[in-house]
Amino acid sequence: MHKKAGKKIEGRNHLFLILIGITFILLNFLIFYQPASASTDESPKESPQNEACLTCHNKPDFARTLPSGESLSLSIDRDHFRSSVHRSIDCTDCHTNISGFPHPKLTAQTRRDVSFQLYTICQNCHTDQYSQALDSVHQREIAAGNTTAAICTDCHNPHTQTAITDPSGSIIPEVRLQIPQKCAQCHNAIFQQYEQSVHGSALTAENNPDVPTCIDCHGIHGIKDPTTAEFYLQSPQLCARCHSDEAIMDKYGISTDVISTYVSDFHGTTVTLFEAQSPDQATNKPVCISCHGVHEIKRVDDPTYGLEMKDNLLSRCQQCHPGATSDFPDAWMSHYTPSPEHYPIVYYVSVFYKYFIPGILIPMGVFVASDIVRRLIDKRKGVKHS
Repeated sequence: MHKKAGKKIEGRNHLFLILIGITFILLNFLIFYQPASASTDESPKESPQNEACLTCHNKPDFARTLPSGESLSLSIDRDHFRSSVHRSIDCTDCHTNISGFPHPKLTAQTRRDVSFQLYTICQNCHTDQYSQALDSVHQREIAAGNTTAAICTDCHNPHTQTAITDPSGSIIPEVRLQIPQKCAQCHNAIFQQYEQSVHGSALTAENNPDVPTCIDCHGIHGIKDPTTAEFYLQSPQLCARCHSDEAIMDKYGISTDVISTYVSDFHGTTVTLFEAQSPDQATNKPVCISCHGVHEIKRVDDPTYGLEMKDNLLSRCQQCHPGATSDFPDAWMSHYTPSPEHYPIVYYVSVFYKYFIPGILIPMGVFVASDIVRRLIDKRKGVKHS
């Protein structure tokens, strides 16, 4: 009996220990296990390959000296790379000549050589943009031997480039504000003019999304040469993109008749004919930028440069009409169609003639027609007129 009772007690003890072990395992599982969706670490993780690369390249002072004596930074900030649009791409997807360590010998002599050796990689994923850039003024400068002309990596750092557009394809507002500063890396003198203009000051000081940035007039990847006759002749259409938009112009009380009033006058008619018949031929007739400027455009009510000021307008006219006197600009009605608010005398005179001329011509036409009919009737009756 004692042996049987001892075995039962021993069996119960073993069962108790097993239950305690299972309970301990379950508690540990519940405490320490978290499903992937519940993780509080939202930062993207590198692939094993990228993590291996960043072991060296994440060092802040990682660099090498090139034969030119320049220091080439090889450092890539891990956090910036994790925030970039290329974070899901393996390093060797772009650096296809690297498969291990040590890396192939770098043959570039200067930092610019390095950029030129690597930027063509962009076409592997960005075919359309790369093709457009091949037809740009930048690429033509490169083909002519100007190695300072912009290439992909001058505007887009592949290791830090964040998203540029939203899901709808529109440029993100914060990115739009940075565009002039990006262009200023090469075109700083022009940027200084733009920054002081009516457009640039509204963008940089007020974050106004309505004003144009560099790419609105020049394009993005397929940037054309702005010094050509073709660009000059087509420039009014660039201005009209915004200045004919009622939704934008109504906010600022600006006339949207800029194109219709320009084309209807002598200057615009001539330029339109040139554009249609000889787009590659220069003309001495003015377009928008001839009077308002290019990058330095000021408000029309600016006391120093604004064209609402008669003296400013006269001096602008005298650039093409040296003999113009003080009353020369009086005939110009800006870009407004005459109305009771703008140039009321011209408006009411035009309204008067709008009704006066038909009021004279229609009765005269009726009189002439009736006289002809009467003469035909009399002729049939044999009535002779003296």
